[in-house]
Amino acid sequence: MWLKSFVVAALLHVSVVGVANAAGPFGSVNIGNWIGGAFSNDETGAFSHCAATTPYANGVILVVGYNAAGTWSLAFASPGYRFNKGENAAIDVIFDGQEQARLFATAYQPNMLTAIMPANVVRTFQKASLMVATAGRTVLNFDLTSTGPVIAALTNCVAKVKADGLSKAGDFTKVAAKPAASGDKPGTPPAAKPGRTGTFTGTGFVVSPHGHIVTNHHVIDGCVGDIKGNLAGDAAMVLRVVSSDATNDLALLQAPTTATFKDFARIRDRSMHSGDSVVAIGYPLHGMLTSDLTVTTGIVSSLSGIRNHTGRLQISAAIQAGNSGGPLFDMSGQVAGVVVSKLNALRMIRETGQLTENVNFAIKTGALRDFLDNSVVPYQTAAPKIELKATDIAANARPYTMLISCNGTEQADAKR
Repeated sequence: MWLKSFVVAALLHVSVVGVANAAGPFGSVNIGNWIGGAFSNDETGAFSHCAATTPYANGVILVVGYNAAGTWSLAFASPGYRFNKGENAAIDVIFDGQEQARLFATAYQPNMLTAIMPANVVRTFQKASLMVATAGRTVLNFDLTSTGPVIAALTNCVAKVKADGLSKAGDFTKVAAKPAASGDKPGTPPAAKPGRTGTFTGTGFVVSPHGHIVTNHHVIDGCVGDIKGNLAGDAAMVLRVVSSDATNDLALLQAPTTATFKDFARIRDRSMHSGDSVVAIGYPLHGMLTSDLTVTTGIVSSLSGIRNHTGRLQISAAIQAGNSGGPLFDMSGQVAGVVVSKLNALRMIRETGQLTENVNFAIKTGALRDFLDNSVVPYQTAAPKIELKATDIAANARPYTMLISCNGTEQADAKR
C-alpha cells in the first residue's frame, strides 16, 4: 500500500515548476508497468501536466512528465531519499552504452529529484532499451521497456487535455496502439500503406556486439506491429527501429538487450573497383525457395547505379525479392555494400524492347558508414585481407546475417 501511495505522490509532484497542490490522475496511461494520467494544479484548477511512472527492483521509481508548457521532465523518486528542498544534483545518463547526457536535477520534494529533459534526450530515451544513471558514486540501471509508447501516450495526453479539458480525459494510451503515421518519430514502425496485407521478408546483418542490425528502409516501410529477426536456426526475436533513412534506403534495428552477439560484420575501409569479385548473402523468396541462407557470386559491374547514382554499386551477383538489406561482401569477407534492388526486367522490356540480365544494385559503404555515424553506432572497419572462398565467407556470415520479417503490405513487399 505504501508503494502505491508513494507512486501517486510522485506523479502529483513531477511537474518541473514544482507545483505541490496537484490532483489526479484524470484519465489514464497504462502501458506495461507504466501507469499515469493527467493532473491539475489545485490552487488554480488548471491543467498542470501528464505523467507516468514505474517502479524498479533497485528501489527507485522512474517518473516521466510532460507539462502544459511543452516541457519534458524525468524524475527519480524513492521513499529512502532524504533531500533538502531546492537541493541540486548532476545526473549522468547513458543510453544503450552509447549516447550520454548530463541532467541537472532539483529536489522539489524530499524524496525525489526532478530534471528537465531536452528534446534530444527525450528522443534518445524514447528509443533506448537501457539507461544507466550515475549521481556521485551511485550507479543505477533502468530497463526502458515501453518508453516509446509511453512518450507517445504522454504527448497525446497533453494535446487532448489542452484541446478538450480534464473533464473529457480518457485512455491516453490508444494513440500508442495505432500504427505510426509516415514521418513519425524514430523508434516506431512506419504506418502501413493501402493494399493486401501479409507476412513479408527481407534480410539484415548485425554490425555491433550491442545487437545493431542494418537493413533497407523499404524492408520495414509498411510494417505493422512487431518486426522480427531470425538468425539461421534460432528462434525469432522482436526488433526495435532505432533510425531510418528513406533517401539512402537504410534502416537501423536493434535486438533485445538479452540477446548476445559474439559475431558481427566488419565494414570494408576502402572503395571497391570495377571488376572486383563480390558475394551476396540473404534470404530471397523465403518460404518459396529454401528457408536457409542463399549465396550468389558476381562482380562489381559499375561504380554507379541508375542514372549515374554515385551512392550505388552495380553488381552481377544474382538477387531476388528478400535479398534486400543483406550484406554484399568482398572476397576477404568484409562488407562492401548493402544489397538494395535489381533492375526491373519487365519494365526494361517495355521501354527498350530488350531483356536485361544480371543488373543489380548495392548501397556503397560510404553511405552506410555515414548512416551509422549519424546513428551513433560503434561499428568496426577492416582492411581487405587474404582472399577467401565463397563457402568460407558464407560460413562466417551465418551467425550475423538475419531474416527480417513483419506483417505489411503488398506494395512495400514489391521492393524487398
